[in-house]
Amino acid sequence: MMTRQETAGHAAAIITILIWGTTFISTKVLLADFSPIAILFYRFLLGFFVLLAVRPRLIPIKSWREELLFAGAGLSGVTLYFLLENIALTYTYASNVGIIVSIIPMITAVLAHFILEGESLRLSFFTGFATALIGLLCITFNGNAVLHLNPLGDVLATAAAIVFAFYSIFMKSLSTRRYHTIELTQRVFLYGLVFMIPFLYIFDFRQGSHAFASLSNIFNMLYLGIGASAVCFVTWNYSVSVLGAVKTSAYIYIVPVVTITASVVFLQEKMTWIALAGGALILCGLYMSEMKPRPKQNTENVK
Repeated sequence: MMTRQETAGHAAAIITILIWGTTFISTKVLLADFSPIAILFYRFLLGFFVLLAVRPRLIPIKSWREELLFAGAGLSGVTLYFLLENIALTYTYASNVGIIVSIIPMITAVLAHFILEGESLRLSFFTGFATALIGLLCITFNGNAVLHLNPLGDVLATAAAIVFAFYSIFMKSLSTRRYHTIELTQRVFLYGLVFMIPFLYIFDFRQGSHAFASLSNIFNMLYLGIGASAVCFVTWNYSVSVLGAVKTSAYIYIVPVVTITASVVFLQEKMTWIALAGGALILCGLYMSEMKPRPKQNTENVK
């Protein structure tokens, strides 16, 4: 039977995924007037100040090893993941990105096994991984051949999934420090913003105020900055601290369903049978990878 804290952890993860599953739509809309790096910068700058207003207290520096964990989380989970995701959305459909990032739990399981001394990887995991990989290839090649999309977008989405898995590992290590979840997220956002600075110059960051003249842009930016960043990172980090990195990451399975539904409804994106089959293979592979062998029943003395 689950404890009250575990129930809260599951509820927080579900709320987070339901919101994150629609962020691809908001980002896709904003890309019409904002560059990928501009969306990333404004989103997390807003999120950082919201968290600071809610809890105006920063974690003091205690050790360089701990700061490296914070820096790693900020670099992987904020700067690299969302930069790769935002750029990917300029090349491919939001639904494609939503499906591809669902491989995060698999990558997290592998990293947890070697870094966090997680449970051993079973044959079912490798079978599921191979199935999901076939589905991933279906989506990528179908997008290039049928929809005339640049497969670079799908490759970047895959890279984003890999770096987010590292973020989950960093957060699991930081969760043992017993910091307040909001303060912990503040520090991660701060490092993420610091690591964004070089990319602002690399991508020639220039964004006029005219882009904020649209109510749609303002709404979507607030949704990303407050809802999907400030709120969701706190709820996600809380879930990781309570449930663990692997179990929390499993909720990412829901992302493709939310994203595909929202992208078809709001963006009128096209979905081909091959893309749907690829998505089904990924979900089947993910399910297979999580299957655990049934305990053997003792049949002795059974009449």
